[in-house]
Amino acid sequence: QVQLVESGGGLAQPGGSLRLSCAASGFTFGRTPMSWVRQAPGKEREFVAGISFGGGITEYADSVKGRFSISRDNAKNLLYLQMNMLKPEDTALYYCAKGRQILLQKGDYDYWGQGTQVTVSS
Repeated sequence: QVQLVESGGGLAQPGGSLRLSCAASGFTFGRTPMSWVRQAPGKEREFVAGISFGGGITEYADSVKGRFSISRDNAKNLLYLQMNMLKPEDTALYYCAKGRQILLQKGDYDYWGQGTQVTVSS
């Protein structure tokens, strides 16, 4: 069955960095677009970044452009999110999400992981 396991979250200071990873199994990872989404307490889940199945196309939420970078290693079935210049408003539970279709479609997912908590605070 499909499994998505996130790791790498934790506590970071404002201006700091974290790198999230998502280990995928149970589907053809190299033919599936993937995304990172996040949910802060009391807020709706929101798109953070997405990447096409080959890695050649990426999309970012305006709030993270220039600070976050999404990448993937299809040989290892791993998805990454490099987060730099972190801000307190980046505090949220971060999930990796499996795209439903073969093309990257923001918001169109069929599986999510359990999430990894990112807290940005001094």
